[in-house]
Amino acid sequence: MSLARRLVAEALGTGLLVCAVVGSGIMAESLTDDVALALLGNTLPTGAILVVLITCLGPVSGAHFNPAVTLAFAVRRHAPWREVGPYIAVQILGGIAGALLAHGMFDLSLLQTATKIRTGGPQWLAEIVATFGLVFTIFAGLKQAPAAIPWLVGLYITAAYWFTASTSFANPAVAIARSFTDTFSGIRPFDLPGFVLAQVVGALIGVVVAGWLFAADTPQEPPA
Repeated sequence: MSLARRLVAEALGTGLLVCAVVGSGIMAESLTDDVALALLGNTLPTGAILVVLITCLGPVSGAHFNPAVTLAFAVRRHAPWREVGPYIAVQILGGIAGALLAHGMFDLSLLQTATKIRTGGPQWLAEIVATFGLVFTIFAGLKQAPAAIPWLVGLYITAAYWFTASTSFANPAVAIARSFTDTFSGIRPFDLPGFVLAQVVGALIGVVVAGWLFAADTPQEPPA
């Protein structure tokens, strides 16, 4: 596929992902005052849309939809470094557009700034764990069951929503986009640097661990 088509696929996929995250959060919050039930209502659509988007757009762009994943692929030499910047740029722009689209569908002010506080050591550790697990899952899937990657990623994020303290952003573009919504899924812009740094660290750890664990063994010479 041409670079132009791949960039459009990345922007579209990230936009629809963020639209699902923000839109389902708005819907869940409007239907129930039970925070646990609202989180479940936010979780299931996110995992489901990932399966759909990766299945449909994976053959076009690789279905990164995530600067941390793009960086991980470049580090592993599965993607050229010259495309990292364009991929990340369209992922961020697509994500922001997805947040605005969700606002428009629910008749909310399009331009918002999040006020929800998400910061501190436990939150950053959770993002390291969440992004490590995502990147590890992707590379493990590429090695063990490539056809299952859409389901592996969707199921991993569905689970990680619940076992990480941060509800598993695991994606710098999604985190940035969520700073533009003052709804259930928002994050204060001030809290973004800690999240993004933790996500990059988690992705790099995932690259190292997956690279070592799934490396082919070097045949040893038999003793003379």
